[in-house]
Amino acid sequence: MLAIQFDRFGGPEVLRPVRMAPPEPGPGEVLLTVEAAGVNFADTHQVDGSYLGADALPHVPGSEVVGRTPDGRRVLARVSHGYAEQVTAKESGVLEIPEELGAAQALALMVQGLTAWHLLRSAARLRTGESVVVHSAAGGVGSLAVQLAREFGAGRVLAQVSTPAKERLVLDLGADAVITYPLPEKADVVLDAVGGHLFDQALDSLASFGRLVTYGNAARTGFTPVDPGRLGRLNASVVGFWLRPALAAPGAVGGPLKELFALVEAGRLKPVTGGSYPLADAWRAHEDLLARRTTGKLVLIP
Repeated sequence: MLAIQFDRFGGPEVLRPVRMAPPEPGPGEVLLTVEAAGVNFADTHQVDGSYLGADALPHVPGSEVVGRTPDGRRVLARVSHGYAEQVTAKESGVLEIPEELGAAQALALMVQGLTAWHLLRSAARLRTGESVVVHSAAGGVGSLAVQLAREFGAGRVLAQVSTPAKERLVLDLGADAVITYPLPEKADVVLDAVGGHLFDQALDSLASFGRLVTYGNAARTGFTPVDPGRLGRLNASVVGFWLRPALAAPGAVGGPLKELFALVEAGRLKPVTGGSYPLADAWRAHEDLLARRTTGKLVLIP
């Protein structure tokens, strides 16, 4: 089968197509023929070595697929090594999805949908009427977070984006305004996947009892150390979030996914689908993602 592998850390150029034997499902696992594999920003961190150690090389990235079981069921699944024509998944972890639902839409609800849900519900603990600022609001997580913040009762949703086209997108998704720093008003919640200078500006923009949730470092620069005394003077907090351990908690996957799918079915949540790339061109998907040329969910098609 065809898969995408890297045997050294680096940028998109280290991703290369290879031929390998299909995986063998173990006890409690099922073999899936991949219809589409999701691309996430976290995948770029695996490739550059900030998520993996050298002992994991060579490595096939990818954490989510839409695929077919041997008995013909169309399913969404969290997996390892998803950039491939075939993968194995835990039978208990596959979710059957309707034929009419686009693969990119379904995949948007897995890693990115669960991230957006937990950022607002579990990490920020958003309360009705609070204001929310979403950084990278046109991306896979951000575009869902803008909509979910409104769905979960935010009084005002503000978006940070990098281009005029992305401004139009987030306003269409329900953002009240597009912002630059300094903010015109203090924010109760800021969701930040960028880090760097944007993190510092956001921290200074928090309202009393505000929460800055940090869940990424797209800027790939060091964070300014946070002084507890400064937090005390701001009367605010910084909350760290990483999806992988969050999903290990009881009820962290099934309930939120059920809610996300119900919102899509009701027309109240619209996953933004971005580029679709041939599996062999995974490097190009990563290149476009890192250059911030994309919006919404990216997928690879075997």
